[in-house]
Amino acid sequence: MAIAVAFAAAARPSCPVGLAFTRQKTRWVFSPLASSSYSAQPPSSTSSRRKQLILYSKPGCCLCDGLKEKIQASFFLSGTPYSLHDVDLQIRDITTNPEWERAYQYEIPVLARVLSDGTEEILPRLSPRLGVELLQKKLAAALSQ
Repeated sequence: MAIAVAFAAAARPSCPVGLAFTRQKTRWVFSPLASSSYSAQPPSSTSSRRKQLILYSKPGCCLCDGLKEKIQASFFLSGTPYSLHDVDLQIRDITTNPEWERAYQYEIPVLARVLSDGTEEILPRLSPRLGVELLQKKLAAALSQ
């Protein structure tokens, strides 16, 4: 819990929306439109072999915000065999796309992984009470299939 709280405090940048910046090997891309991305690696190390995880969310959703913070904390968690260093997280605001809103308005937060053919597979719902370590383990298992 202390890791998630410490990370949450450090992860809230005070720059305007729409800017990209680098902070200790972390790439944050904020976009006011459909989605934003998060990667645990610097931009130069991204490749087509990286795993992709999508979080469907919307502004004001406390469950979405909590899951997003735990996922981001799990990217920095070390000392476990379930590394997420090769995963890109994309956060999609369902209010910006009518198709997403119809599909997920009553289900958010929704996690999906992008398969090798580009299609998305919805992952089972994760309990908001999961700790960061267990969340990291479950995400690593889901992304390794």
